[in-house]
Amino acid sequence: HELRTRPGEYPRRPRRGREMQIFVRVDRTLTIELRDDATVDELRAHVGARLGLGAPERLAHGGRPLADGRRALREYGISGGSTVNGLGRLRGGCAVMAVLLADESTHVNQMLFDALTVLQHRGQDAAGMVTNMGKQLSLRKGNGLVASVFSQESMLQLRGSMGIGHCRYPTAGTSSCAEAQPLYTNFPYGLCISHNGNLTNASTLKGNVEGMCRHVNTDSDSELLLNIFSEALAKVRAENGDDLDSDAIFYACSSAFKKCIGGYAVALLINDVGVVVFRDPLGIRPLIFGMREQGSGLADFAISSESVVIDTITCASGDNFEIVRDVAPGEAIFFPKGGRPPITRQCVPSARLCPCLFEYVYFARPDSVIDGVPVYEARLQMGMKLAERIKLLYPDSWQEIDVVVPVPDTARTSALSLAEALDRPYREGFIKNRYIARTFIMPGQAARKKGVRVKLNTIKCEFKGKNVLLVDDSIVRGTTSKEIVQMARDAGAANVFFCSAAPPVRFPNVYGINIPTKRELIAHGREESEIAGIIGADWVAYQDLDDLKSAVQDINPALAGCTFEASVFDGKYVTGDIGDEYFASQARRKQEKKEEALAAKLSNSVTFLGADGGGNQNACNVRVAGTRPSASAQQQSAECDSLFNKTSGYSVKSNPVDNLAPSVN
Repeated sequence: HELRTRPGEYPRRPRRGREMQIFVRVDRTLTIELRDDATVDELRAHVGARLGLGAPERLAHGGRPLADGRRALREYGISGGSTVNGLGRLRGGCAVMAVLLADESTHVNQMLFDALTVLQHRGQDAAGMVTNMGKQLSLRKGNGLVASVFSQESMLQLRGSMGIGHCRYPTAGTSSCAEAQPLYTNFPYGLCISHNGNLTNASTLKGNVEGMCRHVNTDSDSELLLNIFSEALAKVRAENGDDLDSDAIFYACSSAFKKCIGGYAVALLINDVGVVVFRDPLGIRPLIFGMREQGSGLADFAISSESVVIDTITCASGDNFEIVRDVAPGEAIFFPKGGRPPITRQCVPSARLCPCLFEYVYFARPDSVIDGVPVYEARLQMGMKLAERIKLLYPDSWQEIDVVVPVPDTARTSALSLAEALDRPYREGFIKNRYIARTFIMPGQAARKKGVRVKLNTIKCEFKGKNVLLVDDSIVRGTTSKEIVQMARDAGAANVFFCSAAPPVRFPNVYGINIPTKRELIAHGREESEIAGIIGADWVAYQDLDDLKSAVQDINPALAGCTFEASVFDGKYVTGDIGDEYFASQARRKQEKKEEALAAKLSNSVTFLGADGGGNQNACNVRVAGTRPSASAQQQSAECDSLFNKTSGYSVKSNPVDNLAPSVN
């Protein structure tokens, strides 16, 4: 129809592509119009032009990274109305878990899958698990949500009575499938690691590991930790032979404690031996374990980043696990296979507890208990203390508040107790679309309104003509807060007040939470009145830091006097190794990686095929006993790893790289 002309007109050339509209999610929703033959680089350019420094580092669609900038968007299945996720924003670090069953004829695959699903809120970038039956390790991991990584077929192949799992959001390294966990090395014994947190001396560790003649295949600090542990264990083996006892395992743990600085919680599986778990000497990242008695002195054990896993996973009989305790800072616990009693050792006598405050504010589920503090109760306390703070800051205007409305979902608990303390009604003024992930970004006022309403919609009767107090868990960049305030005004609110259950977020986090640089944080260098003006609120109130600490300590008196990891609020880094030079070096490395990636893109003419023989690099294969992979499966992505048995014709590599070709006899 485009060639059809009126009399006297020349035929027009067909357009290169029709216009389409897609959405990009980060902190808000960005609506972008492009041709349907546009490339990934063109989309990135549009996003960068709109957001500047706030642009996401990576883009993904359906859990699959848009890695090749020259490919057309439609090659990734993106068409009009599609939603692309921006990665690299504020997220929780990761989640680790492990399960060991006393009955070695049973399998942990379903329990690990359930645990990963329960902890999905801690990481949506990638997921994986490895199981152990006899001498056989079976691994499945890939980019995307838990439900998309594991299929019925892959679950049936994950056999064994013990295993570890992981949900990932990358706070170090990249979102490559090669960095999805668990990671694996075959020497000594066969080791797999799941790690939550961040090592602040990763650059030094990388030099040390390479000095051991060990190849570092990824940018993940978890790979460094795995190599440090395995090198120490190999040293003991060389001195004492193949016999492996708990002393050797704890020696390797002590070596990791001595060399690694930062926040970390680790579950490490030793092939046909058991699982060892340990927590950093400051207890920054959470780790807890539970058990279920099986008689004859044996028990099933579950270890997890949050207690909610121990509460919810069950076996076919419906028997539940009971929480035992948190893993102590600097402590290592070895769980032998077969349900025998665990062996514990304090590897760092000077260890002390400095739990991360942001776990209680935002990341942990409200039904979890961390270091003896129920998260739900802590958030109730936060709401009550915030109410007192509001009365102090605004002794007159707080009385004008007609209704308290939470920003879904995390702020609900604090908003409930705040409303009670202010003697004001609590109302649900925003309805969240459950099928839209986290947050959004948008260009232009009209597009912003449309995009935000894809995720949130207002119940207008709760706003019209009222003075509304909006309650959120925290304010990071302020972009989402600004749009929510505008939605409240559009719904007819007379005045909009805004409060945060957390103190102002003014500094980056380096211990496993992806909080942006200082210049991206709305509270850095600004007072509350300035922030209120930027987000369009009549006034803004933040939680006081001392009140936040007491909200947690009041519930568990054992935490009285402890130093919390609160660096995002006060800029004090408990490991003592973080300063301006650290952030400068991080920025330099980030820029160098961008330049290297660009150079590689320009020079690289090789395209690796995914496990399906096409371009899908989202998932990694599972070892299938006694079966040779199909011809298409032999062309693995270089970013994925698989564990095949010797009869498969594949050699097992010592680092988390894929077996790209059969062994040559």
